[in-house]
Amino acid sequence: MMTGNQPLTGIRVLDVSQVMAGPFCCMLLGDMGADVIKVEPPHVGDSSRRSMGFRLKGEDSPGFLALNRNKRSIVLDLKDAADRDTFYALVDTADVLVENGRPGVAARLGMGYETLRARNPRLIYASISGFGASGPWATRPGYDLIAQAMSGLISAVGLPDAEPVKNTTPVGDLGSALFAAYGILSALFVRERTGEGQLVTASLFEAALGLSVWETAELWGTGKSPRPLGSANRMSAPYQAVEAADGWFVFAAANQKLWLALLGVIDRGELADDPRFVDNSARVGNARDLIELLRPSFRARPVADWVDALLAAGVPAGPILDYAQSTTSEHAQARAMVQDIPHPVEGSIKALGFPVKLSATPQQVRYPPPLLDQHGDEIRGELRAAGRLAQGATA
Repeated sequence: MMTGNQPLTGIRVLDVSQVMAGPFCCMLLGDMGADVIKVEPPHVGDSSRRSMGFRLKGEDSPGFLALNRNKRSIVLDLKDAADRDTFYALVDTADVLVENGRPGVAARLGMGYETLRARNPRLIYASISGFGASGPWATRPGYDLIAQAMSGLISAVGLPDAEPVKNTTPVGDLGSALFAAYGILSALFVRERTGEGQLVTASLFEAALGLSVWETAELWGTGKSPRPLGSANRMSAPYQAVEAADGWFVFAAANQKLWLALLGVIDRGELADDPRFVDNSARVGNARDLIELLRPSFRARPVADWVDALLAAGVPAGPILDYAQSTTSEHAQARAMVQDIPHPVEGSIKALGFPVKLSATPQQVRYPPPLLDQHGDEIRGELRAAGRLAQGATA
C-alpha cells in the first residue's frame, strides 16, 4: 500500500452506496487520498459484485472491480443492533457519507441526513438519486437509461429518422458522481470556514440535463428541440465522421480558418465562394448539403492519408479507434491511462488510470477493490482503539 500527502489524506468517507454513481464518486475521493470505508449489506454486498455476464478468476464482477479501488470493505446489517452501533461509531468519525438509495430509504434504515447530522454536525452527507429528493418524479426508480430518456438526451442522439439510442457511456450515472464529488469538495471547503457540514444532493436526471448545454442553447435560441445529428455538431460545420477509402475518421473544421484550410487539403476551393457555406452559421444551416458534397472527396484516399494531411494543415482530425486500440495506443500509455493493480484473488487487474493529474500530490492506488468484508475486523479494531466501540463488540 502506497501512502503520501494526498489532497484528501485524513478525510474519512463512508460509501453506503451501490452499483455505479455512488461508488464512482467515492472511488474518485479515495484516489485523492480519502479513507473510504465501503459499508456493504450482508451476504451479497454491493449488488454490482454479482452483475455483468462474465467473470475473471474470482466471484466479483469486472464492473465492481472497475469502481471500487482505494476502499476498505465492512459488512454491516443496519437492522442488527450491534451492527447499527458499529455504523454509528463510524459516522461519528466520518467527514463524508455518500448514499444513492431512493429518497426515503436511508431514513427508514436509520441513516437519514437529519439523524446523522444530530450525531455529527460536521458530517457532509451526499445523496445521489434518480431524480432528486423533491419534485413529482422524486420517488421514481433511477437508472441511467431512464435519466437519459427523461432529460431529453436520448431525443437528440443517434441518427436522424432512426430508432432511439442512448449514449452508451452512462452520462447520468457518471455525471451525477462527478457533480456529487464537486459538491462534496465544495462543502469540505465551506466546513473549514464554518465548522458545519451540510447536505449535498445530486441526481442522474439533473446530471444528464445539466450536461446538455449545447442542446438547451439550441432549444432556447431557436424555439425548437434539437434532433439527432449522428456524429455532427450543433454549433460548427463541417465537424463529424466521414468515410475514407478504407474506413471512417473524424475532423473538425470548427472556424473559418480551419474551413479554408480544409478546402485546401481536399482541393475544393470553389466551395469557399458558395453562399450556402460562406460562414459557420451558413454551414451549420446547410450541414447536410455540405457533407454530401464533401463525401466523394474523402472516399478517394485512406484514413491515414487524410489524418496526416489534415493535421499538417492544422485541421484537427483523428481515426476512430475502438477501446482495444485506444487503451493500447502510445498516447494512452504515455498518459498512464491504463494501470495494473495487484488483487488478492485476480492476481492482477487492468484498470483505467487517473484522468486528472496533480503535479505535487498525485493520486495513488493504495488498495485494490476489496473483497466483501475484507477489512471488517480491521475497521472494528480501529474503532475500539479510538474508544468509539465497546471492547469485544463483533458483527
